[in-house]
Amino acid sequence: MKAASSLRRRDFSERELSDRLSRAHVAPAARTETLDRLVRAGAVDDARLARGRAELLAARGAGDALIRHDLTSRGIAEELVDSSLAGIEPEHERAARIVSTRGVSAKTARYLARKGFSEDSIEATCARAVAEEAPPAVR
Repeated sequence: MKAASSLRRRDFSERELSDRLSRAHVAPAARTETLDRLVRAGAVDDARLARGRAELLAARGAGDALIRHDLTSRGIAEELVDSSLAGIEPEHERAARIVSTRGVSAKTARYLARKGFSEDSIEATCARAVAEEAPPAVR
């Protein structure tokens, strides 16, 4: 009953739901049986959760490090995290879109860093944007 009411509100990873049931003092055997049944029924699916969460965070302008942290903190297996990151728009393209909106500045670079973008993506994107904005050389 506790698991079903939790799942009505939002998706949970297997570990998150197990933790909730544990905090609700559900016996370990009952918790394992409930989780197994929900996984078999498809109500709890870590791969689906990882894909959806990665897409959502990427659409909100998150970098790969932030997405990776979010998913691993939910107990998602490393291989599912990697495949979810591989299935979304590349980080440098997301960074370029943000730079084109916010402009090239130290403030934008700090913003990208806070959003979990790698140093390489930030530097490459900002350098590319500066190069595109630079006037042509006069001969």
